[in-house]
Amino acid sequence: MMVFVIAEAGVNHNGDIAIALALCDAAKASGADAVKFQSFQAEDLVSPDAPTADYQQSTTGATKQFEMLKALELDRQAHEQIAAHCKRIGIEFFSTPFSTSALDMLLQVGVARLKLSSAELTHPQLIEAVAKTKLPVILSTGMGTMPEVAQAVAWFCEARGSSRGLSLLHCTSAYPAPDAALNLLAMPTLAAAFKVPVGYSDHSEGPEASLAAVALGAGIIEKHITLDRSMPGPDHKASMEPEAFAAMVASIRRIEAMRGDGHKQPNAAERNTAQVARRSVVLAKDVRAGERLVAEDLAMRRPASGIAPAEAERVLGMRLAADGKRGQVLNWSDLTGA
Repeated sequence: MMVFVIAEAGVNHNGDIAIALALCDAAKASGADAVKFQSFQAEDLVSPDAPTADYQQSTTGATKQFEMLKALELDRQAHEQIAAHCKRIGIEFFSTPFSTSALDMLLQVGVARLKLSSAELTHPQLIEAVAKTKLPVILSTGMGTMPEVAQAVAWFCEARGSSRGLSLLHCTSAYPAPDAALNLLAMPTLAAAFKVPVGYSDHSEGPEASLAAVALGAGIIEKHITLDRSMPGPDHKASMEPEAFAAMVASIRRIEAMRGDGHKQPNAAERNTAQVARRSVVLAKDVRAGERLVAEDLAMRRPASGIAPAEAERVLGMRLAADGKRGQVLNWSDLTGA
């Protein structure tokens, strides 16, 4: 299964449509499958006095979420421009709605799927609203406990009638997230518990966590992309610049090819190696025609072009049809049972 790679533009456009379109171009050039934004109006998302998180304050200087988010809004016209641009360049556009009004706007603009952030894991009204759209929905689970994830999945299933179209992302909601906090093994735990596709939303620095997640079976990778990690804004520091993002995507494609189908069986690439590296029953010394073969007459040597070592017991007591030389690989046609 192909890994669905999401270049998370998020709010890294800093409220500038030109930067937003450039992020779409960078995502396309990187080989990502989709570029994702965040859709909100500050008034619908936060109260006027809601404080910023520590990482947001350190990266933006803002002490109130409202003032920070107000500067990062994209209006409907901007969404339409981005959607049209993505269609032109051939990359999927979608977004994370943070309210039902943002959801309605995205449905009108046109998206093929939706993403809910980890912050909405305990927000049944929005989970139920996206479930009722019938679009594929990706739900991030950062900050969540297993009972909270189970409750969110239940809300989704009740509203939709099943878990059809739901995917879960394991995530650590810290920006950037330290290695010891990533807990990548929680991803297969989610897959086993909820029987839906799972992936990883990566807020760590560098590509390593995303690559490890792919090796562990992630079907979706989401990673923030930025034009410049030194830009002001809450998420740039936990993002990858275009060249690094493209290198990560190339590595993901290699690892997804390496994963295979999970069935333990010889691969076509191994056939020649097996032929030359495995062994056959050979003569340990010169043996004349008609002599009964005993254990001392036999050895196990490469290549695997004759009788397999597992069949050596059957050879004992048989006779050579013609004189044999030391080192000769034995085949059944060389032997007679008389």
